Amino acid sequence: MSGRIAVWAGAGFLVAACWAAYAFMTPPESFLTSLQEPLVRAALYVSCPIASLRHYSIKLWWVLLANAATYAAVGLIIETLRQKLSAGLQA
Repeated sequence: MSGRIAVWAGAGFLVAACWAAYAFMTPPESFLTSLQEPLVRAALYVSCPIASLRHYSIKLWWVLLANAATYAAVGLIIETLRQKLSAGLQA
Protein backbone atom coordinates (compact mmCIF):
# COMPACT_ATOMS: atom_id res chain seq x y z
CA MET A 1 0.00 0.00 0.00
CA SER A 2 2.89 2.38 0.65
CA GLY A 3 3.87 2.12 -3.01
CA ARG A 4 0.43 3.30 -4.05
CA ILE A 5 0.62 6.22 -1.64
CA ALA A 6 3.98 7.14 -3.18
CA VAL A 7 2.35 7.10 -6.61
CA TRP A 8 -0.38 9.44 -5.33
CA ALA A 9 2.27 11.78 -3.89
CA GLY A 10 4.22 11.69 -7.14
CA ALA A 11 1.09 12.55 -9.08
CA GLY A 12 0.46 15.53 -6.79
CA PHE A 13 4.03 16.71 -7.29
CA LEU A 14 3.70 16.42 -11.08
CA VAL A 15 0.36 18.24 -11.17
CA ALA A 16 1.80 21.18 -9.25
CA ALA A 17 4.91 21.12 -11.43
CA CYS A 18 2.75 21.29 -14.58
CA TRP A 19 0.83 24.28 -13.21
CA ALA A 20 4.14 25.95 -12.32
CA ALA A 21 5.53 25.30 -15.81
CA TYR A 22 2.35 26.72 -17.32
CA ALA A 23 2.66 29.82 -15.13
CA PHE A 24 6.33 30.33 -16.03
CA MET A 25 5.87 29.80 -19.79
CA THR A 26 2.75 31.93 -20.18
CA PRO A 27 3.10 35.72 -20.45
CA PRO A 28 1.83 37.40 -17.26
CA GLU A 29 -1.09 39.18 -18.95
CA SER A 30 -2.29 35.99 -20.61
CA PHE A 31 -1.87 33.96 -17.41
CA LEU A 32 -3.87 36.43 -15.32
CA THR A 33 -6.57 36.52 -17.99
CA SER A 34 -6.79 32.73 -18.03
CA LEU A 35 -7.17 32.69 -14.22
CA GLN A 36 -10.27 34.85 -14.58
CA GLU A 37 -11.99 31.99 -16.39
CA PRO A 38 -14.12 30.05 -13.90
CA LEU A 39 -13.31 26.67 -15.44
CA VAL A 40 -9.55 27.26 -15.31
CA ARG A 41 -9.73 28.57 -11.74
CA ALA A 42 -11.84 25.57 -10.67
CA ALA A 43 -9.39 23.15 -12.29
CA LEU A 44 -6.50 24.90 -10.54
CA TYR A 45 -8.11 24.85 -7.09
CA VAL A 46 -9.23 21.21 -7.40
CA SER A 47 -5.94 19.88 -8.75
CA CYS A 48 -3.68 22.12 -6.64
CA PRO A 49 -5.48 23.16 -3.44
CA ILE A 50 -2.55 25.19 -2.11
CA ALA A 51 -3.11 27.58 -5.00
CA SER A 52 -5.92 29.11 -2.97
CA LEU A 53 -3.15 30.69 -0.86
CA ARG A 54 -1.75 32.59 -3.84
CA HIS A 55 -1.91 35.91 -2.01
CA TYR A 56 0.92 34.72 0.25
CA SER A 57 4.52 34.46 -0.80
CA ILE A 58 5.17 30.72 -0.92
CA LYS A 59 8.28 29.30 -2.54
CA LEU A 60 7.80 26.90 -5.45
CA TRP A 61 9.34 23.95 -3.62
CA TRP A 62 6.89 24.36 -0.74
CA VAL A 63 3.98 24.40 -3.17
CA LEU A 64 5.23 21.24 -4.86
CA LEU A 65 5.74 19.47 -1.52
CA ALA A 66 2.41 20.66 -0.09
CA ASN A 67 0.55 19.41 -3.16
CA ALA A 68 2.38 16.08 -2.96
CA ALA A 69 1.42 15.79 0.71
CA THR A 70 -2.20 16.65 -0.08
CA TYR A 71 -2.38 13.99 -2.79
CA ALA A 72 -0.70 11.47 -0.46
CA ALA A 73 -3.33 12.14 2.22
CA VAL A 74 -6.16 11.77 -0.28
CA GLY A 75 -4.51 8.61 -1.63
CA LEU A 76 -4.21 7.18 1.87
CA ILE A 77 -7.92 7.72 2.45
CA ILE A 78 -8.90 6.23 -0.91
CA GLU A 79 -6.58 3.23 -0.59
CA THR A 80 -7.80 2.51 2.95
CA LEU A 81 -11.42 2.65 1.81
CA ARG A 82 -10.60 0.47 -1.19
CA GLN A 83 -9.01 -2.16 1.03
CA LYS A 84 -11.94 -2.15 3.46
CA LEU A 85 -14.45 -2.43 0.64
CA SER A 86 -12.61 -5.30 -1.06
CA ALA A 87 -12.24 -7.10 2.29
CA GLY A 88 -15.95 -6.61 2.94
CA LEU A 89 -16.90 -8.02 -0.46
CA GLN A 90 -14.73 -11.10 0.03
CA ALA A 91 -16.17 -11.91 3.46
